[in-house]
Amino acid sequence: MNTVVGPNQETLYVDSTEGTRGQKGPFYVVYADPNRQVRWGFVCSNCNTTDNAVDSMGRIHCNRCSNRTKAEEWDAAHE
Repeated sequence: MNTVVGPNQETLYVDSTEGTRGQKGPFYVVYADPNRQVRWGFVCSNCNTTDNAVDSMGRIHCNRCSNRTKAEEWDAAHE
Protein backbone atom coordinates (compact mmCIF):
# COMPACT_ATOMS: atom_id res chain seq x y z
CA MET A 1 0.00 0.00 0.00
CA ASN A 2 1.06 3.55 -0.70
CA THR A 3 1.00 6.24 1.95
CA VAL A 4 -0.23 9.83 1.95
CA VAL A 5 -0.03 12.55 4.56
CA GLY A 6 -3.39 13.44 6.11
CA PRO A 7 -4.65 16.87 7.15
CA ASN A 8 -3.16 16.54 10.65
CA GLN A 9 0.19 15.31 9.27
CA GLU A 10 -0.71 11.69 10.08
CA THR A 11 0.38 8.83 7.83
CA LEU A 12 -2.55 7.30 5.95
CA TYR A 13 -2.54 4.12 3.88
CA VAL A 14 -3.99 3.99 0.36
CA ASP A 15 -5.40 0.73 -0.98
CA SER A 16 -5.01 1.15 -4.75
CA THR A 17 -6.92 -2.10 -5.37
CA GLU A 18 -10.11 -0.76 -3.75
CA GLY A 19 -11.57 2.25 -5.49
CA THR A 20 -14.46 4.00 -7.16
CA ARG A 21 -14.40 5.50 -10.64
CA GLY A 22 -14.54 9.29 -10.80
CA GLN A 23 -14.91 11.62 -13.78
CA LYS A 24 -11.24 12.67 -13.76
CA GLY A 25 -9.73 9.60 -12.07
CA PRO A 26 -10.53 6.99 -9.44
CA PHE A 27 -10.95 7.60 -5.72
CA TYR A 28 -9.07 5.03 -3.65
CA VAL A 29 -9.98 3.94 -0.14
CA VAL A 30 -7.69 5.28 2.61
CA TYR A 31 -7.10 3.58 5.95
CA ALA A 32 -5.72 4.98 9.20
CA ASP A 33 -3.63 1.85 9.83
CA PRO A 34 -1.59 -0.45 7.57
CA ASN A 35 -3.70 -3.50 8.55
CA ARG A 36 -6.85 -1.97 7.01
CA GLN A 37 -8.78 -2.11 10.28
CA VAL A 38 -9.83 1.57 10.43
CA ARG A 39 -11.26 3.05 7.24
CA TRP A 40 -10.41 6.75 7.05
CA GLY A 41 -11.85 8.06 3.76
CA PHE A 42 -10.74 8.47 0.15
CA VAL A 43 -7.87 9.92 -1.85
CA CYS A 44 -8.47 11.51 -5.26
CA SER A 45 -6.04 9.99 -7.74
CA ASN A 46 -6.37 13.00 -10.06
CA CYS A 47 -4.75 15.46 -7.64
CA ASN A 48 -3.60 13.12 -4.82
CA THR A 49 -5.57 14.80 -2.03
CA THR A 50 -7.62 13.47 0.86
CA ASP A 51 -9.72 16.67 0.86
CA ASN A 52 -12.92 14.99 -0.31
CA ALA A 53 -16.57 14.98 0.71
CA VAL A 54 -19.17 12.20 0.53
CA ASP A 55 -22.86 13.08 0.38
CA SER A 56 -25.89 11.09 1.54
CA MET A 57 -26.23 9.44 -1.87
CA GLY A 58 -22.68 8.07 -1.77
CA ARG A 59 -21.19 10.53 -4.24
CA ILE A 60 -17.58 11.52 -3.62
CA HIS A 61 -16.51 15.06 -4.54
CA CYS A 62 -12.91 16.29 -4.50
CA ASN A 63 -12.73 19.77 -3.00
CA ARG A 64 -9.55 20.64 -4.95
CA CYS A 65 -10.01 19.48 -8.54
CA SER A 66 -13.80 18.87 -8.62
CA ASN A 67 -13.38 15.20 -9.53
CA ARG A 68 -16.61 13.40 -8.63
CA THR A 69 -18.42 10.10 -8.78
CA LYS A 70 -22.00 9.34 -9.71
CA ALA A 71 -24.55 8.36 -7.07
CA GLU A 72 -24.42 4.72 -5.97
CA GLU A 73 -28.16 4.32 -6.52
CA TRP A 74 -30.21 6.51 -8.80
CA ASP A 75 -33.79 6.85 -9.83
CA ALA A 76 -35.98 9.69 -11.08
CA ALA A 77 -36.92 10.66 -7.49
CA HIS A 78 -33.35 11.87 -6.89
CA GLU A 79 -33.65 14.72 -9.37
